[in-house]
Amino acid sequence: MHEDQQFSFDAFRFDARTGQLWREQRELNLTRRAAEVLRVLVERAPDLITKNELFQHVWRGNAVSDDALTSCVQELRQTLGDSSRQPRYIETRHRRGYRFMMPVRRTNTASVTEPVGAHPPPLPDKPSLAVLPFQNLSGDPGQDYFVDGMVEEIVTAVARFPWLFVIARNSSFAYKGAAIGVRQVARELGVRYVLEGSVRKAGNRLRVAGQLVDTTSGAHIWADRFDGSLEDVFDLQDQVASRVAGAIEPRLRIAEGERAARKPTDSLDAYDLYLRAQAIAVTRTQEGLAASIRLARQALELDPRYGPAMARLALSRGMQCRRNWIPPAGPEVEEGIAMARKAIAAAGDDPMVLVYAGQTLALLAGDWDAALFAINRAIEINPNFGFGFGHRAVILSYLGRHDEAIRSALQAIRLSPFDPAVFSFYQALARAELAAGRYEAALSWAEKALLENGGMPAFRLKLSLLGHLGRVEEARACLRRADEFHCEPTITGIMRSLPNGVIPELAGRIVDGLRKAGIPEGCSCVRPTAE
Repeated sequence: MHEDQQFSFDAFRFDARTGQLWREQRELNLTRRAAEVLRVLVERAPDLITKNELFQHVWRGNAVSDDALTSCVQELRQTLGDSSRQPRYIETRHRRGYRFMMPVRRTNTASVTEPVGAHPPPLPDKPSLAVLPFQNLSGDPGQDYFVDGMVEEIVTAVARFPWLFVIARNSSFAYKGAAIGVRQVARELGVRYVLEGSVRKAGNRLRVAGQLVDTTSGAHIWADRFDGSLEDVFDLQDQVASRVAGAIEPRLRIAEGERAARKPTDSLDAYDLYLRAQAIAVTRTQEGLAASIRLARQALELDPRYGPAMARLALSRGMQCRRNWIPPAGPEVEEGIAMARKAIAAAGDDPMVLVYAGQTLALLAGDWDAALFAINRAIEINPNFGFGFGHRAVILSYLGRHDEAIRSALQAIRLSPFDPAVFSFYQALARAELAAGRYEAALSWAEKALLENGGMPAFRLKLSLLGHLGRVEEARACLRRADEFHCEPTITGIMRSLPNGVIPELAGRIVDGLRKAGIPEGCSCVRPTAE
């Protein structure tokens, strides 16, 4: 292998040493094996390379099936935008091998006089992350395989978030063992965020620590550690990768929202407006939700097909309705439903858009089938999406599928314990436990939801559960907070914001608890409007 060479062909640049592939200024993700296949092909272009030669160079003679090589070639074609029927880059010679067709220019990197990083790549137009090789603090070099494998799993896991630009493993691993600061790494790779960590082994136990750094400010925006047993190291790899990906995703979204809020208003584009809408909606105040709708509309004026802005507007309408800040029917609700359906059509593979839009259809239209379909699709796209599992639990809890709801909510909390929407996960657990008749457990979750700014659903659940538990005096004291939730202190007022289509058994159990708490039936009341 010519480790001192780079290769250029068409609009691509390939570093044979790191396996890094660029198209103009954009880095393209390649698995390690695919990068090694490309290296062999471009080094010997335009010669035919037999399958046996590729197996020898890439797999070092280890026994693997033809499918492994075919998969690598398919990955390369997809990355390069090539076709097997009308190839421009990689030609297949049936039963013989492959050859690289495009003329290749070679550059000896040793002859380059400019310092490394003299012309760093620009930051992408979306959040960018590099996962650095974790340090092996075990004192056992034999554990390097586990540490490297876990980091590779983390890269794969975070790359599932389509709104995030993730540097390929081959590029970030070029820094393994290098004494270099995260800011220099970020500058050379062209990223804003860096995830670094360490692994320590003690007997049969492992401790994995990680931290996420915003290299533009030096701020640590997330840190955590995970403990596990060496009995099944590969299962532990999967668990840590999934939890790291799920935990840092909401932190990155919060950091990006704060960054957008600091930008001058005369330089905002649709993405920045969406980030601002997202950040202010998290406050879950009446003013914040109204402002998030205005910002989402401004984003859509710049880009009428921007799915995230549609979904944000839709969910903000749903949140307003649940908090009694808009009427249960009318133009505001119709706008939310229409935006949710348009967002699903525009979502593509964005799991956040699918969850926001699905949740809105459940809250405003009572279309539980469409909601569950959209959210399940989001989880299929990204199995590390804690937010998706949490809102799947919300839907399931309203449908009376309490065991499934509990499993989904606990998975959400495990993946993303500090998610700004964790109160929704707590509410789902409270509803599911109530439906199962486990009132003490349900009350504990409802109270946690209220502490996290849970709004009307948690308030309604707590009142009902206090009634089921015979704690009438506490229920009366709690009922004095009804004004905070813009409803009259009656069963009619408390139940009005319950979504359409909730199964009768669940609604009946909630009402039964409210009656046991001594809350009067009441009559209809008019709710204030917003926006």
